[in-house]
Formats: sequence, structure tokens, C-alpha cells
Amino acid sequence: QVQLVESGGGLVKTGGSLRLSCAASGSPVSFNIMAWYRQVPEKQRELVASTSTGGRTDYVDSVKGRFTISRDNAKNTVYLQMDSLKPEDTAVYYCNAQTTMWIYWGQGTQVTVSP
Repeated sequence: QVQLVESGGGLVKTGGSLRLSCAASGSPVSFNIMAWYRQVPEKQRELVASTSTGGRTDYVDSVKGRFTISRDNAKNTVYLQMDSLKPEDTAVYYCNAQTTMWIYWGQGTQVTVSP
């Protein structure tokens, strides 16, 4: 049974940085895609960034140039380096991992950016 465990969220001031980590445990699977989503109350979950096993990365326009997604395939871990944070980045961030057959979610970690 695969579990995704996130860490690294917290409270930071505008312009600050945080690094989120998401480690997969429980089963030695290889994920085609690993990604980060975020959600604020009463809004749909939004894809923030994704990375594939081939090395392709994609970002939502609002974080381009500020966030960097990376992964360590040997550790089945994905990271999200968030720089120049803005109050509008405040959300619960969710880790997502996909195989050809399954989609997995982490429990979420709160990121709060104060003005």
C-alpha cells in the first residue's frame, strides 16, 4: 500500500521561501508523474507543478520563475522549492503521484504567507 507523506509547510512572510517534500513509502512502485497541487477553501484543487520520469516539468503560470519542482527517483521523493512567496500562494499543498493504473494523494500540508 502506497503512502505519500508530505513535510515542509508552515508560516512565512511575503518574499520568503519554503521547501516541501513528499516521500512515497509502502511499495516499490515507479511513478510516471509526481506533482504538487494546492487548494484554498471553496475553490477547486489547482495543479501547481508536475514532473515526469523523462524529466519534463510543467508549472502553472502564477508560479513560473518562483517555484521549482524536482524529484529523486531512487528515493521516490518529490520536492517543491518555493521562493518569492506571495500571500496568494497561501493554500493547502497536496502531493500527487501517478502510475499507469493508480493515482495517490498525500494528506496535505498548510502553507501560509503573511503580508
